[in-house]
Amino acid sequence: MSRTRRVLAGALLTGLALLTGAGAAAADDATASPSPSASGDGSGPTEAGTTFRTATALQQDETATAGASTGDYLYWVFPADAGQRATVTAKVNLPESTTRHGAQTWQVDVYDGLRRRQACMYGKQTGRAGADASSVELTCVLRTVRALAEPWANDPLPGSYYVRLTVVDLASADLGLPVHTEVRVTSEGQGGSADVDGTLSKPLVPGVSSAEQASDGSDDSAEPVALAGEPEDGWSSGWWTSRWLWTAGGGILAALTAVFGYSLTRGDGRPSRVPPGV
Repeated sequence: MSRTRRVLAGALLTGLALLTGAGAAAADDATASPSPSASGDGSGPTEAGTTFRTATALQQDETATAGASTGDYLYWVFPADAGQRATVTAKVNLPESTTRHGAQTWQVDVYDGLRRRQACMYGKQTGRAGADASSVELTCVLRTVRALAEPWANDPLPGSYYVRLTVVDLASADLGLPVHTEVRVTSEGQGGSADVDGTLSKPLVPGVSSAEQASDGSDDSAEPVALAGEPEDGWSSGWWTSRWLWTAGGGILAALTAVFGYSLTRGDGRPSRVPPGV
């Protein structure tokens, strides 16, 4: 009897260790930073679009640079998959202070594939540069991308995300002055804590139609061309998450607990009192 209890106790400890390991794996998923960028040196495009339709494609972990005129709307588009929490950082190098006529306020906004403006969880989305400042830096940390959401919800979903950078307040005499911009997108995987049941049939990735390509002088094609490419490892299939580890560990622990409890209530199979003469 005591030996059986020791074996079951050891099995229970094994189940607890499995659950602890699942927790550690989930934590590793949350702190790991995926690298969907095809280039290892962090280089990226050297131009920016001026509308949603002409947004320049940007992969995560790339740094996009562009020269522009103060007052232009600058657009980039990048892919984000389920479970990722993207961070957009932007830096604007301003003209010489002797050529400016006052302070400037710049702002970075992020929109999803349906062109819905996405709120920043935290970060410096709007920044004011004084008359003598040489640059202004902005940050927007988005909410975690969900694999599925209700139709009425404004939750971020897998697909394309647009970054728009522009000046929102300045002296009118400073319009048209040259600036140099840098934009970078990174993300962190949030692990099983961000998992939900269900996935989109297709990510929200808008494309450029063949008619628009023809008007731009590009080759005509029957299929739309995606504005933003998919992540290097492809879009998430949605079937594997760290929740499977918790489910399996919990099932094993429950089964072992049931066997252990049965052994305690069953006893050794002998009656507590032996009748006389037996």
